[in-house]
Amino acid sequence: MKLFSWVTKDTNIDFLKPRKWTGIFSVLMIALSLYSIAVKGFNYGIDFSGGILIELKSNEPINPETMRAQLNQLGLDEVTLQTIGENGDELMLRVQGDGSDEESQRAMLAQIRQTLGDGYEYRRVESVGPQVGNELKRDGMLASIVAILAISAYIWFRFEWQFALGALISLFNDLIVTLGLISFLDFDFSLTTVAAILTLAGYSVNDTVVTYDRIRENLRKYKKMPLYDLLNKSVNDILSRTILTGLTTLFASLALLIWGGDTLRSFSFTIFFGVIVGTYSSIYIATAFLSMFDLRRTQEAQKDVNPFGNA
Repeated sequence: MKLFSWVTKDTNIDFLKPRKWTGIFSVLMIALSLYSIAVKGFNYGIDFSGGILIELKSNEPINPETMRAQLNQLGLDEVTLQTIGENGDELMLRVQGDGSDEESQRAMLAQIRQTLGDGYEYRRVESVGPQVGNELKRDGMLASIVAILAISAYIWFRFEWQFALGALISLFNDLIVTLGLISFLDFDFSLTTVAAILTLAGYSVNDTVVTYDRIRENLRKYKKMPLYDLLNKSVNDILSRTILTGLTTLFASLALLIWGGDTLRSFSFTIFFGVIVGTYSSIYIATAFLSMFDLRRTQEAQKDVNPFGNA
């Protein structure tokens, strides 16, 4: 495509020039994200907090605002209404009930049925109690921790310690900043969000590994090139891959964000924003971090220990 023909051309952009300012910016973003997570916390969805999910169908188009006005009279906790289908006659209703037990949820469901009347077909009714919600929250956090530890172990054995530490710092930045923005913007935090976070972790590490592989390749190829120039060249070498891969993911997640509805909004936003943060961190955190070390001396020392080099 002529629109992207410029991407395949050789570039010589000095990515590392603003590394001091980007370092300060990254630290500031992490601090603000941690503050939002600690002070504001997360808006846990039904998966974690408990509540009721109802899927309705009517013989005529449903007006969500009219239904919301009816339900507001019951004094329920947070109510989310989402029109589904093409004709507007189907609707998904979610009532979040923090700490409500099963008996309270049954009473809540009876009130909703009585208020809405008999003009609806209840196609799907699900309820998540507080105990199940706490178990899902615990299992979701455990799955995330195990996945991140496994990724960290792979990085540590895959690269020299400078590369491994830079990749872990980059991954930490991506996850914390993304979680902080989810907290700040009050997006639903559910099992779908956990899946998006794990997807983001995999994408971020993959992007960093590709960059690091090119840096190690250039370290062997250009023996006398200054490290600063070599790092810039490595990023420029894979710039077309970074842009095309990132744009493809961004367009797909943007489509989900616009047309995916409330159910996929948290997931698509996490992927969309995470791709931007992950691309930024692979250059201005993971790569810039390596400029602080004498990688050639480390490489020569490893050759003395292992004459076959690092695989």
